[in-house]
Amino acid sequence: MTGAVWKLQARGRDLDANIVALPPGGMIETHAGPDLDVLVHVLAGLGHLTTENGPVDLEPGALLWLPRSSRRQFTAGPTGLRYLTVHRRRQAFVLDAASRRAG
Repeated sequence: MTGAVWKLQARGRDLDANIVALPPGGMIETHAGPDLDVLVHVLAGLGHLTTENGPVDLEPGALLWLPRSSRRQFTAGPTGLRYLTVHRRRQAFVLDAASRRAG
């Protein structure tokens, strides 16, 4: 399984958490992160994180803070990579009946 293999599902929470799995040699292309800080904890495997400040080796137990909107790219090593992300929950945009009538 690749991508988000687990997500925090509790209702009414203030945090989001995901476990992301990449296969051997898999990659999440360079992108700007969300407009919130993200904590990353490597659970298994090896890999590299490329940031604006240079590359970071990833191994089990590594704990990293990624500032909001920072650029990042994850690359899994030969055994794949599995990591936990934790960040403030982003509020979903929800239309209520009043806002639908106003439009």
